[in-house]
Amino acid sequence: MSLTENSAKPIRIPTGFNIVPPPGWDTIPLQKGTKEAIHRIVGKSVSQLPAGFPKDDIPRARLRLMRELKESVRQARKASGLTLYLPVERIHGMIIPASFIASEPLGAPTGHVDPEAVLNDLVRGAEDASARELDGTTAVRTFRKLLADPDRGVEVPSWRVQYTVPIPHSAPAQWLTFSFSTLIAADMDVEFTETLVELFDAVMTTFRWSYP
Repeated sequence: MSLTENSAKPIRIPTGFNIVPPPGWDTIPLQKGTKEAIHRIVGKSVSQLPAGFPKDDIPRARLRLMRELKESVRQARKASGLTLYLPVERIHGMIIPASFIASEPLGAPTGHVDPEAVLNDLVRGAEDASARELDGTTAVRTFRKLLADPDRGVEVPSWRVQYTVPIPHSAPAQWLTFSFSTLIAADMDVEFTETLVELFDAVMTTFRWSYP
């Protein structure tokens, strides 16, 4: 994935990053190739429908999945997303209600900002925050539970985990965020939800900067 380079200085600034998604997950780029990725995922999902699935229902299933993916893309773009990661293979007959988004590089609104000071502010302002290291760069991990909000179309609560990491040597300073969310449905085991959070934490250990 490419990042926008914002400095002409001859220093080693990352031009992108790499992450290894979990098995059974896929990616949707949100700047280029979005439509192709959606069609690829829909085609793959339809080909994996269980034996005996009514043929007459396949077009309806395809259309529903297409709409769901387009809505997920719309929400991810609204959140300044660069790449959307989501599960595409069924586990025990169900698609895991989880996803995570890698943001576009985010900059400070005005003036010079110390990246370390921003991370410290994140830690102070969060109920559950901790320092993590991503490929040699100090990041902050925050965790929170979001309540259901039917007025905004959010029918069930969710867990949100976010990693915020400064892009080394970027000038002006820029950050990436990786935001994971999973729904807390009434019929879902809490331990299963906790396992999904642990899975995302494991994915973030595969994070690596890429350079020219």
